[in-house]
Amino acid sequence: MKSRLIASLALGALVVLGTSGCAMISTQATTIQYSPSDGVNIPDSGPLQVRNVLIVADDDGNDGNLIAAIVNTTSDSQTLRIEFGEGSAKTTESIRVPANSTVSLGTDETEPVLLEGIDTKPGAVLPMYFQSGDGEGILFDVPVLDGSLDYYGDLLP
Repeated sequence: MKSRLIASLALGALVVLGTSGCAMISTQATTIQYSPSDGVNIPDSGPLQVRNVLIVADDDGNDGNLIAAIVNTTSDSQTLRIEFGEGSAKTTESIRVPANSTVSLGTDETEPVLLEGIDTKPGAVLPMYFQSGDGEGILFDVPVLDGSLDYYGDLLP
């Protein structure tokens, strides 16, 4: 009788361990950071946080509108410097973000930033350099989209 009880307890322990053992050694999926939208989040490298960055361009890909949310959690006004292109075709844009605020490019309150001469067709990525404050800056691939989705149609250059 006791051996039957011990065997059933051991079997129960094996079933519990066998069904939950994977969770003990695998990465928890909710801890993996990702960009849940069409744009990308730029890793923080200065006082400004740059979120959901994307470019909306027409089919020829000559010019594009930069769409992003730029968050400043500091008590001072900050400037985000953006560069793209190489050599003599390198272009620099600056966006001023007031203290403790968010600038959302491409909304009713703030126009998108027109990037001329990106020479990148929709479906590709454009390498862009982002730098704010004393941060080192970071080079990141920004997706270029077209206006085929209704909510991007009004954002075409």
